[in-house]
Amino acid sequence: MANASTIIDVTDLRKTYHSGWLRRRPIHALRGLSLTVHPGEIFGLLGPNGAGKTTFIKILLGIARKTSGEAMMLGHRAGVRFSRREIGYLPENLRIPRYHTARSALDFYGQLSGMPPREIRLRGDKLLELVGLLERARDNISQYSKGMLQRLGLAQALLHQPRLIILDEPTDGLDPVGRAQVRTLLQRLKDEGHTVFLNSHILQEVELVCDRVAILDHGELRFVGAVDTLREQLSGDCEKDFELTVEVRGEKSRLMSAMAQCSIQSWQPTSPSQYQVVVRFQDQQRVDQFVDGLRAAEISILNLQRQRLTLEDAFLKLLASKKA
Repeated sequence: MANASTIIDVTDLRKTYHSGWLRRRPIHALRGLSLTVHPGEIFGLLGPNGAGKTTFIKILLGIARKTSGEAMMLGHRAGVRFSRREIGYLPENLRIPRYHTARSALDFYGQLSGMPPREIRLRGDKLLELVGLLERARDNISQYSKGMLQRLGLAQALLHQPRLIILDEPTDGLDPVGRAQVRTLLQRLKDEGHTVFLNSHILQEVELVCDRVAILDHGELRFVGAVDTLREQLSGDCEKDFELTVEVRGEKSRLMSAMAQCSIQSWQPTSPSQYQVVVRFQDQQRVDQFVDGLRAAEISILNLQRQRLTLEDAFLKLLASKKA
């Protein structure tokens, strides 16, 4: 049985398919994957197309069988009925029959989860209000936009109050307002003690909500941990770069003279008198000296900030490191 302090516990998980003539060519979808997901955290699963993310989720849910290794979920072997009862799942492309309304769809999914009709109605209305569909609850879903269908999918995943919520591309089809609402909802679920396992290709969203992430590439686990830890591992000289916007009153040569001793990474005029520059420094003392030099040359500093590696930057850099 899995450790009581983990929601998902995977050890040396492998999945191999076979294709080609007489199915002799092996395709390794997962190559010795090991990770844990803890109660109450929002955990992100990242990777390019073909990385093995969907295969991993299918094994957790019992849709696909592992080749070897161990996968435990909520204290039971992944995929067994007892573990599935406490899981809410939103697939990437949820197919709901078009004759349903939002209410009848939730009735259907609630009955599949064994919920009493009265509880379905009470929980259903609260969730439809939460995802912004209560006023359209009686409309046929054939009239829904993709974003509205996605919000209904979120409601069905939460209907039976699961301990673990697995969301596959939950913000797909949503506008910026809808994505912000989903982020707020995920934080609320975390505050209520739920665990969220999130698969998304929108790295900016993952960066905003996830406590930890795992990065898969061709079935191999390349990283698991906090986003800040990934940045620290891959930042390199990037953390020494500063981006600044300056305004020069008079000759441009004054700016060139003030920056003569600097390691300039990029230089771009944004107006006849303003420039956006990225400069690299080795220590804070050099930064202070540089700022003093600009002031002495009567050059206005409109903005100065340290460049920070985004999750997307770190993700691409990590994948490129293997190819190199």
